[in-house]
Amino acid sequence: MIRRLVIVILVLGLGFGAIATVKYRQMQQMQEQMARPRPPVTVASATVTEERWRPALHAAGSLVAVQSVEVSTEIGGVVRSLHFRSGETVKRGSLIAQLDDEVDRAALRGLVAEQRLADIQLRRALELLPRKAISQSDLDTARARYDAARARVEEQRARIARKRIVAPFDGVLGIRKVDVGAYLSAGDGIVTLTTIDPIHVDYELPERDLPALAAGLEVRIRVGAWPGEEFTGRVTVIAPGLRQGTRTVRVRATLPNPDGRLRPGMFAAVTTLQPEAEAVLTVPRTAISYNTYGDFVFVIEGDTPDSLTVRRQLVEPGEVRDGRVAIRKGLEAGQRVVRAGLIKLRNGQPVRVDDSVELDDATLDTE
Repeated sequence: MIRRLVIVILVLGLGFGAIATVKYRQMQQMQEQMARPRPPVTVASATVTEERWRPALHAAGSLVAVQSVEVSTEIGGVVRSLHFRSGETVKRGSLIAQLDDEVDRAALRGLVAEQRLADIQLRRALELLPRKAISQSDLDTARARYDAARARVEEQRARIARKRIVAPFDGVLGIRKVDVGAYLSAGDGIVTLTTIDPIHVDYELPERDLPALAAGLEVRIRVGAWPGEEFTGRVTVIAPGLRQGTRTVRVRATLPNPDGRLRPGMFAAVTTLQPEAEAVLTVPRTAISYNTYGDFVFVIEGDTPDSLTVRRQLVEPGEVRDGRVAIRKGLEAGQRVVRAGLIKLRNGQPVRVDDSVELDDATLDTE
C-alpha cells in the first residue's frame, strides 16, 4: 500500500514538474518576444496647420418659394380657352385662361344702352331746369338714374374682366388641373404659379446662436440633388421671437436661382458664415480616430527617420471643412500626425513615414 502511494506521488511530481517546465519556457519566449523591438509600421503623415476660418453655424433647412399661389377663378363659368403649357414660365399679367363671357357681354350691351338713355335724360333735365320747366327734385332724380346706370355698367365690365384669368406675378406654372369645357365654381384652381428666382431657405438655430445672427450674413447651402455644389445667399429675416417648444429661432435666407435648379421643398444643409475669420488648427479628417472614450490622433515623435514612434493624443475636434477638421484642444501647430495607416498602431509603436503613397485610411473605433 505504501509502495503504491509512493509511486503515485512520484508520478504526480513528475507531471507537475513537466507542466512547470513548459510554462517556464513559454514565459521565457514571451519575454524574449516582448524584449525584441517591434517592427516599424509604414504610415503617411500630415502637419498640424494653422488656417483662417470664418466661424460658421450649421443647420438643416427647407427651400421655400418666394411666392406660390394656386391660380383660380373668382367667379363661376365654363372654360372657353387655356393659354398656357404646364411648366411654362410666364410674366405678370399673362393670360392663363378665359371663361365663357358671351352672356355677360350681351348683358353689358343692354346696360350700356340704359346708361346712354339716362345720360340723355340728365342732359335734358339740365337744360330744362333754368327755364323752370322741371323742379330741382326732377333733376336730382335724373342724375341718380344716370349714376346708377353707370355703376351697373362698371360692375358688369368688372364681372367680364374677372372671367379673364391672368398671372398675378412672374413665375413658373405647375401642372394643369382643368380642361377646356370644364365648369369652374368660384375658387376652383386652374394651375399653381410659383416664383423660384430668387428662392428662400428656412432653417432654425438654437437660442445660444442668436447673438451671432444678423441680417446680411453669408449663407451657403448644399442639396442632395446637386452633390458637391454650394449655393450662396444672404440672411434676410430673423424671427423676432423663439419657438416655445424648442427654444430655437427661425431664420430665412434668400438665394439667387437663375437656372431654377433649386426647387421649393428641397432639404438643404445650411451654413451661416460669420463676417470675421479666426485662426484654427486643422488636421486631415482621416487623422482622427473617433472613440467612445475620447477622440484621439497619433502624434509622430522622434528626431531621425529611424527613431520615429507615435504617441496617442486625445483631442477635441470641431468643425469639418473640405476634408479637414478644426482641433479645439490637444495639438499645436507644426506637430506631425498620422493621417493614414492607423489600424495597426498603438502607443509607442515605431513607424516609418512614407508620404509618397496612399495607405489604408481606416480609423480606430476602439482601444
